[in-house]
Amino acid sequence: MVRLRNRYLLCEIIFDERYANYPAVVSNDILSEIKNAVVHTHGDYGMGAVQLGLNVKYLNPHTQIFIVRSRRSSYKIVWTSLPFVNKLCKKICKINTLHCGGTIRTCQKFLLKYQRQQLSGVLLKCQSDEERKAVKESILSCTLKEDTEDFMGEDEEDIDSS
Repeated sequence: MVRLRNRYLLCEIIFDERYANYPAVVSNDILSEIKNAVVHTHGDYGMGAVQLGLNVKYLNPHTQIFIVRSRRSSYKIVWTSLPFVNKLCKKICKINTLHCGGTIRTCQKFLLKYQRQQLSGVLLKCQSDEERKAVKESILSCTLKEDTEDFMGEDEEDIDSS
């Protein structure tokens, strides 16, 4: 028996700034738009190559981050088609590919690092001490104790002093 090898693309949906409320995106919407982009860019050959292995494995509707699974032989077709997805739920958007990995676990590890960088950037943009404390409390309320020690351990003093 032969093992099927897959590639996982970690992507982020960036909606246009003029939309106050982002639409509720469903994985079927993402999948159909990716298929349309593949047909548009690579034609029938591209669609035939990616049709069997293409699947949205993870979608976080709050952060607009999702993971797409594709077969290893045709993941570059999907990867090159993602920039051509211009609309989701009739709203203008673009898709940013963050990481390409061989397993979902590697994508999850990268996602943790990426989100920590985003959170530290938010802390640096805070203008007052009250804002910093509010952001820290919101981070602490939604993370595990192990993650909190890693994130707030040594850097807490550096952030407080700035």
